[in-house]
Amino acid sequence: MKNHISKFFNICTKGVYKKVEKMIKAVIFDMDGVLIDTEKHYNAAWCEAARSAGFDFTRQHALLLRSLDARLASKLMKDIFGEGFDYFAIREVRRKLVAERLAKYGLEKKPGIDGLLAFLRNKGIKTAVATATPIELTYQHLERIGIKEKFDKIVSAKQVPNGKPAPDVYLYACEQINEKPQDCIAVEDSPNGIKSAYAAGCKPVMVPDLTPPDEEILPMLYGVAKTLADIEEIMDGNNSK
Repeated sequence: MKNHISKFFNICTKGVYKKVEKMIKAVIFDMDGVLIDTEKHYNAAWCEAARSAGFDFTRQHALLLRSLDARLASKLMKDIFGEGFDYFAIREVRRKLVAERLAKYGLEKKPGIDGLLAFLRNKGIKTAVATATPIELTYQHLERIGIKEKFDKIVSAKQVPNGKPAPDVYLYACEQINEKPQDCIAVEDSPNGIKSAYAAGCKPVMVPDLTPPDEEILPMLYGVAKTLADIEEIMDGNNSK
């Protein structure tokens, strides 16, 4: 499996991707782990919060929760740790710990985002954000790193019936920017996000953050970009037809 994934990385970082007939009209971004370097803080905070509640919670458990709908996350944690795992109470502690970490370390913008957004704007390609983070906090974070006004639309999974990996938030984002999912690239870093974008009919591009693509999601991917800047090559190749 490792050799297969490594080969896929080598191909995609050279700008090779699955070609399609239609031009890309929009790029929809996840936020945490894609636009801002926050997933490492969520991971550490989940571990601290759950361990303080008495659970043998590891980094691998935290990775499962990335972008996952809260109802599914609660069930998953109960399946793993038993009925005593109060997901929502532990999440409140995690939220406080994340806020403390961001106050201490600052909010870091992912490399390449400014150049990519300018590139897309010059090409006349729409941009949106489709995140699992609550909308007001999303606005705050994007404002803090100076890119909030650069998106045509910003939506949250909290605004739709079902969070990721259900397709709802991507379908909603496409509706808001008046584009068909098949004409949109969705930029994600987590399996739950990739599954959501794929189920919506978008073209998922993974920019790995904490984990590389695995065998389950590899068939769903339109491509893998080592950094956000590498997406420019994908866009140039696709839209030059």
